[in-house]
Amino acid sequence: MTGIASSDRAGADGVSRRRLLAATGLTTATAGCVRQLRSAVNRDDVDQLSLSITTYTADGDRESIQLARAIGEALEAVGIDVTIDMRSQDEVLRAVLVNHDFDVYVGPHPGGVDPDFLYGALHSRFAEEAGWQNPYGYTNLVVDDLLEAQRQAAGDERADAVAEMLEAFATELPFLPICVREEHRLVRTDRFDGWGQANTGTRLGYLGLEASGDDLTLEAAHTDPRVSMNLNPLSVEYRNEGTFTDLLYDSLATVDGDEVRPWLAADWEFDDGTLTVDLREDCWFHDGEAVTADDVAFTYRFLRDTTRGERRFPAPAPRFRGRVSLVESVDPADEHRVELSVDAGADAAARALLVPVLPAHIWEHRSSPPSVPGVDVAEGTTEALTTDNVPPVGSGPYEFADRSEREHVTLERVDDHFTRRDPDLPSPTAGRIRIQIDPRSTSAIELVESGDSDLTSLPLESYVVDDVIEGTVTAVDVLTSSSRGFYHVGFNTRKTPYSNPNFRRVVARLIDEAWLVEDVFHGHARATAMPVAEEWTPADLTWDDGNPVAPFLGTDGELDADAARSAFESIGFRYADDGTLRVVR
Repeated sequence: MTGIASSDRAGADGVSRRRLLAATGLTTATAGCVRQLRSAVNRDDVDQLSLSITTYTADGDRESIQLARAIGEALEAVGIDVTIDMRSQDEVLRAVLVNHDFDVYVGPHPGGVDPDFLYGALHSRFAEEAGWQNPYGYTNLVVDDLLEAQRQAAGDERADAVAEMLEAFATELPFLPICVREEHRLVRTDRFDGWGQANTGTRLGYLGLEASGDDLTLEAAHTDPRVSMNLNPLSVEYRNEGTFTDLLYDSLATVDGDEVRPWLAADWEFDDGTLTVDLREDCWFHDGEAVTADDVAFTYRFLRDTTRGERRFPAPAPRFRGRVSLVESVDPADEHRVELSVDAGADAAARALLVPVLPAHIWEHRSSPPSVPGVDVAEGTTEALTTDNVPPVGSGPYEFADRSEREHVTLERVDDHFTRRDPDLPSPTAGRIRIQIDPRSTSAIELVESGDSDLTSLPLESYVVDDVIEGTVTAVDVLTSSSRGFYHVGFNTRKTPYSNPNFRRVVARLIDEAWLVEDVFHGHARATAMPVAEEWTPADLTWDDGNPVAPFLGTDGELDADAARSAFESIGFRYADDGTLRVVR
């Protein structure tokens, strides 16, 4: 098989690529049988393959629409009828993550700093749930076993288990990674300095700054209006990284670079599948109620079932599902200690602590179906999943002050937050954070350069980066950081032919990731064949002057359409005399 090396990592409990290839039917003999079978049956139900690519409008994500158009042109070149379905950010995420109403999605995936995010992204147990856990409905029991094996392992054994899982990913290609984007943000250093000590796409990026005065307001130019419309930390339609909701809500732990460190938890111990977590004392929700172990226990139970057992079937929260799936049970030991029974090894266990702690006295009343006049509410939907959660009540270093939809959101510092007491933690120095909504990158840049804003809170669009770097003015810097996510192509594998791994593999060979990095991202990205960081990727799957998994059928962005058509024919598809690719309906 071109571009696919066999794995020598499979052991007694593992699986080789040869076994996966056999399971998926990716052999010449099988392709020939399929062609013979189709020659012998009635062809009245054979039509041109038509598909729709769901992606964002140019003002929502310029790079996504450019990728979608380039991929659409490649598909059209091999006889596929393509429609580009452009929608707003919340509409795209609702269609893909909640309603599963799409053919192909092109855009960013949130990814993660640890490869365990693939457990939620690919495990078949999540195939019918909402959110970023398995949005494509992918099911493969062999891959399930590998996902579970890496979660249970630790140390070198886990590295080997992750490598074997990625070998299976390379064979199946349940979705197609394209590139990891470089993130660039513009910041002013005259009022606040110390930027870049932590990623500005996380809560820590807004803490520990050096302020030039007391009680200053940090002005953030933000190009996404959704934060002014919804502050529900559980919402997948309105949250990307969730940076600002992370400032409103504490989690037991926080990600600091590649590490997970204590946050609301003072410390924890892991022993034989049990995480014993000690909470910091004298912590308060923003309405004055104390944060206790009961709130922590409520949070994990509620995220597993937002109906709180009131319905026949549970309705899990669509965000944080992969992390909560680590926790089998949770029990308060006393007011400030909680024990979590965790189905994972030591390496993965701490990631169960990266969910927002919810005040039970507020969220326990959100387990009933929402009342929306004139609208039929889908089964399993609860108020917890539909509320805009304004005003939000968390326990984070900032609390909600006010907002105006599509204009601004203002947060105020909580002066008795534990970060103000612990010298080992970064402290909130800005008295307020005002998130100014400006829908255009160019005008957001102007706000920073003129001194009206202190930073562009979201990454700059790639096409402006070079000009911004060359034209930076006094007291303005460009922060560069790596992204935890990646751009990709996702197939709704609940439908044919997207459920066919042979089809996905050929489509992958129509994409020249290196060319797209230059053309769409202006070089400010890294082409990749794998959805995890390079340090986790086996050498034979690491990008090296080309895609090692699905080599491009062409040169320098120019597709060899004849070779691509032959590739489709080799897996059992056929062409009509007019050059259109046919598919059985």
